[in-house]
Amino acid sequence: MSADHAIIIEHLSKTFMVHHNHVASLKGRFIGLFKQRWQQHTETFPALTDVSFSIQRGEAIGIMGPNGSGKSTLLQLIAGIYKPTSGSIIIKGRIAPLIQLGVGFHIELTGEENIYLGASLYGFTNKSIRSKYQQIVDFSELGTFIDTPVKNYSSGMLVRLGFAIAVHLDPDILLADEILAVGDESFRKKCLDRIRALRKGGMTLVLVSHVQEQIDTFCDSYLKLAKGRVIEQGRTHAVGTASPT
Repeated sequence: MSADHAIIIEHLSKTFMVHHNHVASLKGRFIGLFKQRWQQHTETFPALTDVSFSIQRGEAIGIMGPNGSGKSTLLQLIAGIYKPTSGSIIIKGRIAPLIQLGVGFHIELTGEENIYLGASLYGFTNKSIRSKYQQIVDFSELGTFIDTPVKNYSSGMLVRLGFAIAVHLDPDILLADEILAVGDESFRKKCLDRIRALRKGGMTLVLVSHVQEQIDTFCDSYLKLAKGRVIEQGRTHAVGTASPT
């Protein structure tokens, strides 16, 4: 792997097994012996097929495509949530995934406890987390809710906490999947400003977004998917660290 690359993906494919008419009861299985519509069957669904690309250290790439094109699956593979069916993913650096609301949180724990839990998963000690704790709380704007179990949080509060944790733990690579579409305008602006600052510091960004302006503003290059395949890729019109118009 070149020292200049943060991520190299070669011939990556992911296939899921889809089960139809899953019947748990013995009666249902017996009926299925005689009635075809009750019979269980399995088919494969190719979520990604032969995807190859690389990302240089400090580069930002935007992942585009319609719903169901494989964008989220691609980020989950990079994050290590899924394993590839075939192909390879090589990663250099600490990844902070902002992929799905609440992923990585323990719903019975408070916001404060989840800060320590989440940061420990990145390999941080309690001492190093304490030095960043107040910055995380202030950025999240959760106030006294930081002492409340996250099962009582709204989706916007989960985004605030998840983003605040991720961007204050010095990630080498940030994965963001439509997260910036959630929340009020002032918080979104603060998130975008933080991403801009991290990018200037050399962070690599992989951004999934349906908003063309975000891709053009923050990304150096783009990758467009359709039905799990790369149909287009190239450079964006704007420089990744430019300010939005």
